[in-house]
Amino acid sequence: MSTGVALVSGIEPADSPIYATEFIREMLRQTRALDSYGRWDGKPASSILAGYVVSKAQKRALPTVGDPDEPTLARVRAFHNALAVLIEKECGQMAVPFLQVTHEGFGRALITVGKLVAVDRTLRDVHRFGFESLRQMKSEADKHVAAALGVIGRFPEVAGL
Repeated sequence: MSTGVALVSGIEPADSPIYATEFIREMLRQTRALDSYGRWDGKPASSILAGYVVSKAQKRALPTVGDPDEPTLARVRAFHNALAVLIEKECGQMAVPFLQVTHEGFGRALITVGKLVAVDRTLRDVHRFGFESLRQMKSEADKHVAAALGVIGRFPEVAGL
């Protein structure tokens, strides 16, 4: 189901320092990695990341109940893959993302390190997945990474299994 909502407002200008952050660079890598048809080849970072920026008005324009389309699911996967990569870089152990989403847009995202569940997110309204800005997306990612590293720090023996 294509939403038809233009997702370009709230994108940072091309010279913004946000594009130099480790998280945004990883988001670009993950988004490009999931692009099996080469749609993002040669495109600027702002165009590639525009789909992650969805204003409140744009979310309100989407139906309350809806099935997530493939591009939206790919963005959800890329976001959680990027979280896993950053967690892995920080703790030095493999972090593995698991994503399960029903056709109605509900599900769960887990990131495990060893036998430890470092991130456990309930997903709702996946068809409305997005952030007000790239800065908000980075801030949300920073919170998840910090919480995961805290859990790993409290249970290093489980993370090492």
